[in-house]
Amino acid sequence: MIVIVGAIVVLGSVLGGFSMAGGHVHALIHLSEFVTIGGASIGALVIMTPKKTLIDLIRAVLALLKGSPYNKASAAELLKLFYGIGKVVRQEGVLGLETHIGAPQTSAIFKASPKILANGHLKHFVCDGLALLVDGKPTPEQLQSWLQEETRVIDQEHHQVVAALTKVGDALPGFGIVAAVLGIVVTMQAIGGPVEEIGHKVGAALVGTFLGILMAYGFCAPLAGRLDALGVVEMSFLNAVSAGVVAIGEGVGPRDVVTRARRCLGTECRPSQGEMQKIFSEAKGG
Repeated sequence: MIVIVGAIVVLGSVLGGFSMAGGHVHALIHLSEFVTIGGASIGALVIMTPKKTLIDLIRAVLALLKGSPYNKASAAELLKLFYGIGKVVRQEGVLGLETHIGAPQTSAIFKASPKILANGHLKHFVCDGLALLVDGKPTPEQLQSWLQEETRVIDQEHHQVVAALTKVGDALPGFGIVAAVLGIVVTMQAIGGPVEEIGHKVGAALVGTFLGILMAYGFCAPLAGRLDALGVVEMSFLNAVSAGVVAIGEGVGPRDVVTRARRCLGTECRPSQGEMQKIFSEAKGG
């Protein structure tokens, strides 16, 4: 929602200022310029981006429009989930987790944390991390190393998505110039025509440069920055999961598991001490 509001502010400010200066918004609408710049940008993105990164980019942008799944409510549910997992391990041992991680959608513990269950990426990371405990008896050091390797790969893939969008943003002003040059070529073809027609074609050519710069610095660059910030928050959640899994592997109690996981969450998402007591109370009641 915030991204949509920001986009409206950008467009409103640019078009509003243009209108205040005596311009007419309809003079900026030239379908040929949109086709040239938009098509060239999408084509360049397809050429330079692997299929998986392209799919991840589309999903990430859609996630930004819907709102980040990594927030304080999700953090509270994650800690509640790990409290429940810690209780199962204490009562039934590590093997008691097998049914929960094998079918999380039917697990009472996961059902109590619907935001985690709905976040496929985070859910799989939790299940994969706990599977390391179920499948063997790794030392805490081994667990820490394996989980760090996995989070490093996820972080690299996220940076590839941000880099792809950043490169498109860097290229957009150049595509705007391409559109402008093509517009001048069209203008030169009509150089012997009426002055009004020539002026219209020159204006259309200049719109190409305008659109390229606006799309680059008004949308692509801010979206890339937003994705980068979202990646930092996501990594804090993954680090919290890693800390919780390692704590379970060390055999600590449910409260200590949650306390260790909480320390890895960013301050924006981290529950306060008062909220932690509520989480413990709800988890015990579940």
